[in-house]
Amino acid sequence: MNPTEKIRNFIQTLLTRRRDKRPFADDASLILSGRLSSVEAVEIAVFLEENFGVDFAEIGFDQARIDTVDLILSLAGQTKS
Repeated sequence: MNPTEKIRNFIQTLLTRRRDKRPFADDASLILSGRLSSVEAVEIAVFLEENFGVDFAEIGFDQARIDTVDLILSLAGQTKS
């Protein structure tokens, strides 16, 4: 599974847990729009740390930096596949 698919699948899992079955675009707001909560934002941060080595202790945590799949990919140092 490529990084983009891995991130999309993780986001889909978070949305499904919230019973949100609407599709999402890679540039669509997930957290600031209210589709995901701050709790899921922390889960995204942990996911990025564990899977892509992102160190939020070093760069700081800001929900706006992980608000879309595109931003998450960028933060993970990945490009769309």
